[in-house]
Amino acid sequence: MIPVVLASRSPRRTELLRLIGVPHRVAPSGAPEEALPGESPRYQVLRLACDKAEAVLTGEAGDVLVIGADTLVVLDGEALGQPRDACEAAAMLRRLSGRTHTVLTGVCLARPGRPHARGVSESRVTFHPMNEEEIAAYVATGEPMDKAGAYAAQGLGAVFLAGIEGSFHNVVGFPLDLFYRLLPGVGLSLPDLRGEKK
Repeated sequence: MIPVVLASRSPRRTELLRLIGVPHRVAPSGAPEEALPGESPRYQVLRLACDKAEAVLTGEAGDVLVIGADTLVVLDGEALGQPRDACEAAAMLRRLSGRTHTVLTGVCLARPGRPHARGVSESRVTFHPMNEEEIAAYVATGEPMDKAGAYAAQGLGAVFLAGIEGSFHNVVGFPLDLFYRLLPGVGLSLPDLRGEKK
């Protein structure tokens, strides 16, 4: 069974890999996550996912699969990252209220001696209108603070979502369907990662 390394400290990504029975260890990459001048959000998530995977792969010995991922919430062409404080979280939620935004996740699979397999998942998320009391109460829970766009679709934030078009798991932070479809590109299948006999 090939070892799998997740180049991310995101507990959501770890939970989703566990959901499909993929044993792995976590090794945050430490790669810079700043956008480049003039870079589109789609290119940014793909580049950062590969930067993270490559940074971890260089420190590994033997055959291994390294998974890099990066997620952005995009509204009016602007990327909304993780809020710096409660005020910024509330401001993001006001902007998302009653509107539809896009969630992009870049995924990069890196394995020694092979070209990377990579792709981007895109979902559209529509929020119900939120009033100031709801926004303040949600921010006070602390849930928005380490989430792109200041909400968690798999947590309390679910009550504000009117609909999702595309992968739900992408909105959580790791599109399982895209991951599955990229595996053959690095010569692997899901049973390979789960240690199942063919």
